[in-house]
Amino acid sequence: MNTVLITGCSSGYGLETARHFHAQGWSVIATMRSPSANRLPESDRIRLLPLDITDPDSIAATIDAAGPVDVLVNNAGIGLVGAVEATPMALVRKVFETNTFGTIAMTQAVVPQMRERRSGVIINVTSSVTLTPMPLAALYTASKQAIQGFTGSLAHELGHFGVRVRLVEPGYGPTTRFAQNSQFRIEDLIPESYAAFAGPVFDSYAAPGLSTRETDVAQAVFHAATDITDRLHYPAGADAVALAIAS
Repeated sequence: MNTVLITGCSSGYGLETARHFHAQGWSVIATMRSPSANRLPESDRIRLLPLDITDPDSIAATIDAAGPVDVLVNNAGIGLVGAVEATPMALVRKVFETNTFGTIAMTQAVVPQMRERRSGVIINVTSSVTLTPMPLAALYTASKQAIQGFTGSLAHELGHFGVRVRLVEPGYGPTTRFAQNSQFRIEDLIPESYAAFAGPVFDSYAAPGLSTRETDVAQAVFHAATDITDRLHYPAGADAVALAIAS
């Protein structure tokens, strides 16, 4: 039975991805900062492990407890929308610690076992902000673009050892609590001088149209995990697919 380890499973994409892999008969190691927040079904094929991907000791303990994994899904992330000049550097560093350095640290932790077995898949969940420039998302984009470049290069590096590396690029999903994850109110990060610019931007985000559902991402991640081709990019959601085609 194949085993997948997924980060950030308390809600959103991670939760739905864990449910999807479980429904497909996989053994799922679902990680989150606080397992008490678990919303997954009870099953002998689901294990819950506490994990803070910004803490090296937490990563080491989780990898040790997990044992061999066939697929790592780096899903945990922090959303951030705001003007660059109004965003505290402490918040910028927090976003990079999770979205960028946490993803790299988790990857480093599983590579040795996959390299030795000459098999495995690493899936990094980024965002459609890497497909086209989006307003008021410069810092979030920077944290995800770093992983975009990291993943492309890593695919060459680990391909020599039979390990596949993938990018799943979700579009805009209003139900995923994107901005709330930053623990800052958007209003605090948009100065009054930006109001005339920001208003239409947020109106466009709220307007009906193409968007990404949690199930779209779960299905894209599963496809990336089971695809035996050399494909790197897997846009997830109708809006992300449209952007990928246009770019």
